[in-house]
Amino acid sequence: MKPQDRYLPPEVCREVGSVLECIGDKWTILVMRTLDGGSLRFSELRRSISGVSQKMLTATLRALERDGFVTRTVTPTVPARVDYTMTDLGREVMVPLNALATWALRNQHRVSAARRSYDAKSARGK
Repeated sequence: MKPQDRYLPPEVCREVGSVLECIGDKWTILVMRTLDGGSLRFSELRRSISGVSQKMLTATLRALERDGFVTRTVTPTVPARVDYTMTDLGREVMVPLNALATWALRNQHRVSAARRSYDAKSARGK
């Protein structure tokens, strides 16, 4: 690939960055990996994802719904039942997300070693 072929106009970079910002978020990845197993109610999602607050889960699900990765279905019962399901677009993005997660698990020790080495050099340089 030639260097000029790698150039993207700023507006394209912003659009791509906006999509990557959403799917690269910690809570987004955890929610999507959890929903990859099938539809879940809000309360089931919250119990399945350790450490997520109700506010953060709500915001994450709204962003995923807005971007077309998740659908929200309300069943009019008392209390109302709300189910979240991965869309075709959501299932499609799971392919690279799962590949990235696999890579991260396989290489976490290398990243940790690099961080320790960097931190040790930085501490000596002070």
